Amino acid sequence: MSSDFESYEQDFGTLTAEITNKIGRIPKLASEEKTQLVLNVDKQLEEVKELLEQMDLEVREIPVQSRGMYNNRLKSYKQEVEKLEKDFKRSRIAYSDEVRNDLLGDGGSSSETQLIKLREERAHLLDNTERLERSSRRLEAGYQIAVETGTRAREAREQIASLEWRGDESRRRRLRPGRGADGRPPLVTVSGRRGRGGSLEEVFPSGGVKPHV
Repeated sequence: MSSDFESYEQDFGTLTAEITNKIGRIPKLASEEKTQLVLNVDKQLEEVKELLEQMDLEVREIPVQSRGMYNNRLKSYKQEVEKLEKDFKRSRIAYSDEVRNDLLGDGGSSSETQLIKLREERAHLLDNTERLERSSRRLEAGYQIAVETGTRAREAREQIASLEWRGDESRRRRLRPGRGADGRPPLVTVSGRRGRGGSLEEVFPSGGVKPHV
């Protein structure tokens, strides 16, 4: 496992060296060339982060007694990437003397003031863009939670409605005419009496009398 980690380290060193070189070139470029190089560095920074993730996975597979050393190395690599990202951000809003002169011409101190203002505006724009991206991610997460919550609420309402329907149906059966409180037909009570001549007669709830022979 440690050999894989060291292989990732070599790739990391090569890639970060290229990024450092390109970050130093960005302020010297203008217009389309600068845009293309910025996009290229941005892509390479993503590749570096993927390497860090792979190294992190490898460290977890290393025996505990040897893991501390690799964790320290990984931590230093993460700090290096953080520094590269900060340098990259500054390079995107910086200009070399040659580029500044090409952009401003012979404007003296007023041109220098305009350049400072331009840098501030670009930095402000980058900050706003980053905040917008973070807000968008929070909105997406909130929307997902709302969808999941709405689904659970709908299922709960359906279950409640089903239970209420079953209760209503049970009450309707119990309250049907000619049925008792449990929904069953009432039992007919038959009583006997002696009629004239000593014969036994059945008396029904309706008042009818049926003599026994």
